[in-house]
Parts: sequence; structure tokens; C-alpha cells
Amino acid sequence: MSLPPGFIDELRSRLSIGQVVGRKVMWDSRKSNPGKGDLWSPCPFHQEKTASFHVDDQKGFYYCFGCHAKGDAFKFVQETENVSFMEAVQILANEAGMPMPERDPRAQEKADHRSVLAEVMEQAVQWYKMQLRSAGAAAARDYLAGRGFDAAALERWEIGFAPDLRQGVFQALTGKGVPAEHVVEAGLAARPDDGGQPFDRFRGRIIFPIRDARGRAIALGGRAMDPNARAKYLNSPETPLFDKGRSLYNHKPAREAAGKGATLIVSEGYMDTIALVEAGFRSTVAPLGTAITEGQLALMWRMSPEPVIALDGDKAGLRAAMRLIDLALPLLEAGKSLRFALMPEGLDPDDLIKAQGPAAMQAVIDGALPLVQLLWRRETEGKVFDSPERKAALDKVLRDAIKVIPDPSLRAHYGQEIKDLRWALFNPRKPTGGARTPWRKGGPAPYGQAAQVTTSSKSSVFAAGPDGIEDYLREAVILAVLITHPGHIAEFEHQVELMECRDPGHGMLRDAVLRHAGANDLRVAISEQLGAAPLEKLFGQRHVAIVPAIRRPGETDAARMCLVEELAKLNARRGHAREVQEAIEDIHHAEDERLTHRLSDGVAALDKAGRGDGEDRTEYETSHNGAKLRRDERSAFDDLLGGIEFAKKDRRAK
Repeated sequence: MSLPPGFIDELRSRLSIGQVVGRKVMWDSRKSNPGKGDLWSPCPFHQEKTASFHVDDQKGFYYCFGCHAKGDAFKFVQETENVSFMEAVQILANEAGMPMPERDPRAQEKADHRSVLAEVMEQAVQWYKMQLRSAGAAAARDYLAGRGFDAAALERWEIGFAPDLRQGVFQALTGKGVPAEHVVEAGLAARPDDGGQPFDRFRGRIIFPIRDARGRAIALGGRAMDPNARAKYLNSPETPLFDKGRSLYNHKPAREAAGKGATLIVSEGYMDTIALVEAGFRSTVAPLGTAITEGQLALMWRMSPEPVIALDGDKAGLRAAMRLIDLALPLLEAGKSLRFALMPEGLDPDDLIKAQGPAAMQAVIDGALPLVQLLWRRETEGKVFDSPERKAALDKVLRDAIKVIPDPSLRAHYGQEIKDLRWALFNPRKPTGGARTPWRKGGPAPYGQAAQVTTSSKSSVFAAGPDGIEDYLREAVILAVLITHPGHIAEFEHQVELMECRDPGHGMLRDAVLRHAGANDLRVAISEQLGAAPLEKLFGQRHVAIVPAIRRPGETDAARMCLVEELAKLNARRGHAREVQEAIEDIHHAEDERLTHRLSDGVAALDKAGRGDGEDRTEYETSHNGAKLRRDERSAFDDLLGGIEFAKKDRRAK
């Protein structure tokens, strides 16, 4: 069976050899670097214990340094499945979702026809290049010179010019014996609706040849010289050679540069791509006049696991980046993602390079945002979340966005990152008492990073006097109970958020408890963030160790009652302290009765909190000697005495 030209190349572009080989081997995690497509495993073709089998996922080849087996994805399937080449193609085509070409006796004829059209395109490219040197292209040459194109650059990019003639390229090619239908099929000319003679598609435009991954000319892009033209940029139509959604400008050179370690940059158009490459960013491509498609994303990921999207800094560029998020999320895999380099407002890469040089562009590339951060920015920027309903709406939008990520592990990491960003947005705190503050370069420590608890900070709690010691002890008990019984965190989350910790270490633990409330193992999550020392210190305190709810983790009701009581007491003590302080400040301005009333209310609240839900509601009776006895105990004692007296009478009767 004969395969159409380009079918194998298209199949290769859709496949990852790492995925194909990964079905048969177990990657060595210590030696492999999936992010760079550098994969190692024991060889599937001979017995060995070391990982000498190497797969280069970017170049699409494998090689064993032990038995010297080598090949591509097709060869690997042939060897491991014991099938022919065509059967291997069938297997991989099914996996990639590509229908196999039907058995057609004219397949070779079709293949030859595509080759003929490619030759027609090549002749057109050379004709347009020649026209750029003509007298009628003076304005085009001036424009290109103003954009920084010298003679060498014009030759490197094969820039041409289409004269404003109705049948310029059409007559040039047909005059050399090229059939008119071939000129039309290649997309160089179009037939009018009235059935007249074909006319050139590109007129009065600077021409940019578009080549495929094999380097063949498959289409053209044209920039209008007339500022009033209906379309500033025009691309070839879909043809047997050109699939716009599966093609990239500068594909072949960019792939070669990316294979040597260069960062793959995705710009918006021809001029930006050329400017970036000329400035040293050799691995740069551009979509062809449309939003990035799924097919183009697949091509990019074949070249690099994490392309940088560098769209213009205007509103249209930002909208394009935001739309790309929704396209990319369902396609993400471990080691495959996108980053977004946001241009300064109003500038495109070409403008930035000309104004500030390649170093400025490199700084923008280095500061590219991960996809998750741009998702967060899209859903939060310019919005106010001042009500539970708005916060809940944000949660729903973000949950719906990331639930389409197919990899459960990757989806979980996105969820955790969004949880961290949400925490930072909704829980701003003053930088006192161990509370956390949003991180910024050169500013306070990042979330969860432990501040050093010095001897002075530790002793300051006790130096505050009895009230300080009591508050410290209650904070410790509350945190220990929450960590032991994480199921109660949701109920008390708001109160714990508002809890002002006297001790910096308690402040860090409080933040970690709330941040990792949904973790499978809360202690492990806190230890990974803060280290083991804070937990060891907390649970090593004697007053914490003796709390029944902590000694017996299964007693959830006791834990809840403990939290209710300790939070109430802590809040009441601090509320009373604030009331006293305010009263002292107002002592010279308020009436005596008002002061007395405020202070008495504070004392009553403090007394009530001290009793809490554990208030003694037992009924007592006074005995003949004045001692108080619990009524239930007195009744039990009377029953016991009655029983003894009855037993005596029974014995006498016998």
C-alpha cells in the first residue's frame, strides 16, 4: 500500500515516542528528565538491570547503549509487536486518531500530484523574490529597510513582492508551461464567480513564503502595502499542500534550534517572528493569521515541552492568550504546559527589541508566567470579592476550568496552586504575631516559610504575665486539637482565621492548618511546609499532652467541646482586655455609671466564657452537717443504705 506524501510526517508530528515506548518500559526517575524529553529505562530488547536505554522525545529516536538497538516510533512498534512497517503505521495511526488512507490504486498518482503542486509553489516563491528587485517594488523595499531588513535578511527569509497586477504570477507560471489548474490548486490564483480567467490572489503585497517541517514551500503570507486594504495580512487558502491549523511559520528552523536547547517562543505574526530570530531567538514560530489551534499546540509540544507564548501587549493579544488557556487545559500532561510572556502594554516583540534591545526581550521571556497564574489573573483581575456569593462564584469558575485536565495528579497540583492563590487573596494579615503577609521580591518571607523563633520571642510570652501565659496555653491546645481532629477545621475555620496568636510559632501553625485543611494527612502536609520541629514542640508540651481529646484522637465529640470552650475563653479574655483598655482611654470623657456598666458587662462575659459549655449545672442538697452533696449522689447513697437495711431484716426473718 502506498501512503500519501506527508502522511508519515503528520503521524510523527502527532506522536510522542516517549508515550509509545512508555507503554513497554518503566522510566528511571533518577536519570530521566521528562521536561526536556530526556528519558532512560532498562532496555526492553535485552536483559539488564541498569538504565542504558535512552529515548530522545524531542528528536523522536531511541538508542540502547548496551545492545545498540536504535530507531524511531515505527521501528519500536515493529520490534516489540513483531509486525510489519505498514502494520506499525496502522497501530500508531489508530493511537493518534488519524484514519489510514484507503487502498487506492491512484495513491501514487495523488502523491505525485502533491509533489507537482509543491514545485509550482517553489517556482512562485522564486518569481516573487525576483519582483522585489524590480522598479515597482521601491516602496516595499523602503518599508522593509525601515523595519531593519538588510539584503542578507531578505535572502534568509526569501522575502518577495507581488505586483499589483491581475495576472502577474498566473501569466508568469503558465507562460513556463504550468497548467492553469495547478496554479489555482496551489492557492496562487482564484477563479472569479463569473467563470472568467483566474486572477492572482496576492497583489500589491510583500510576500512571506511558508514552508512545512520538511522545508517545502506550501503556502504564502502577504502584507498589504496599501493602508486601506481590506486585510492587512492575507494567507493562502486551504489546499492539498496547506492545512492552516496544522502549520507554523518558521517551523523547520525553529524545530532544529529547539532540539539544541533553545526556548521555543510563539509570536503573533511574521514580522515578530523574523525580529525575534534576527535578535538571536532562533526557535520562534507563529500561527498563521488565526488563533492557535489544537493541531498547532501538538506541533509546538513536539518541539518543546513548555513553549513560551509571547503575544502583543495590547487588548487583542491578551484576549488571544486568555482564549488559549481554555484550549490548552484539556490537553495538558505532566511535563507539557505553556508559559506566557506578557509584553509591555502597547508593544509587540519587534517594538520591544528595537526600543530596548534583545536583553529586554530576554527579561520578558525569563519572567513568563505559568499557565495556572494566567488562569488566576483572568478570573480575578479587576473583580471585587466582597461577599460569600462572589467568592463562591470564583471557586466554581476555577473548579470548572481545571476539572478538564485529564491527569489526576496534574489536576491536583493545579487545585493546590489555586488554593494557595485564593488563600493569599482572601486572608491578608498584618505582619505581626507570626501572621503571614503576601510575598514579594525583597519583602517578607513567602507563605508558610517559618520565621525563626528566638529565645527572646519565646520568653516574651511569659514576660507578658499570667494573661500572656494563659493565652499561649489556650492557643497551643486549640491548634493541637485541630491537628489531631482535622474534621472539625471547617466548622471553626472562621474563628481560627481571626485568632490573633501571641506566639509567632503558633501563627505559622495556624496558617499551615488552614492552608492544608483538605490534605489527606494534615501532619505530613504541615511537616513538609514547616518542617517537623514546630509539631514536635507543640505536642511535646505537657499541658497539651494531657488534654483528653488529644490523648484519645477517636473522641471527636470531646474534641469539639474542647474547641468550643477554649475558643470562647480566648475570645472573651481578649474582648474583656480590649474593653478595659477602651474604658481606660475614655475614663476622662465618660460618665462613671457608663464606665461601671461597660466593665461589669466585660467581667460577666469573661465569667460566662470561663464556665463555657462545661458550666456546672448539677443540683445540690445540704446535709445535716452543712456539707453540699450532689442530688444524684445523695439518691444513690440513700438507695444503697435502703438496700443494706432490707438485707438485715431479711436475715433476721430467716
